[in-house]
Amino acid sequence: MEEKKVRNIFVEGPISAQKIADSIQSHSTKTAIGAHNIFLGQVRADEKEGKFVSSIDYTTYQEMALDKMHEIRERIFTKYELTCMHVYHSLGNVMVGEICLFVFTSSRHRKMAIDACTELVEAIKFELPIWGKEIYQDQSIVWKENI
Repeated sequence: MEEKKVRNIFVEGPISAQKIADSIQSHSTKTAIGAHNIFLGQVRADEKEGKFVSSIDYTTYQEMALDKMHEIRERIFTKYELTCMHVYHSLGNVMVGEICLFVFTSSRHRKMAIDACTELVEAIKFELPIWGKEIYQDQSIVWKENI
């Protein structure tokens, strides 16, 4: 029986612009690709009851999350004709304005890349055991709800 290869999608802290640029650039030699679709999730300064979010502290059960991500990855690759798929999600503290999720899909044609990316983002948001604590400017903390 072939052992599954589980890729680590987690990055400590925010996802850097350089990591995103390097990932995009590394595909320039893959000439069978005709389309890329990218989703960047950014921490926003939500307001609740007159207080503003200053950061989100992300946590997970890493082994469980990586197993689930492997299932999602296989499901998306089965459904769509993708050439590549990359996912990075932050752990730890990410400040407002910083990137916390990077999803990158590639295929021969744009519709496959776009549809796969959209479905992948939704699966990550609602299926992966990742939680975020919103930290407000006054240092109060509220568990984040995915919507």
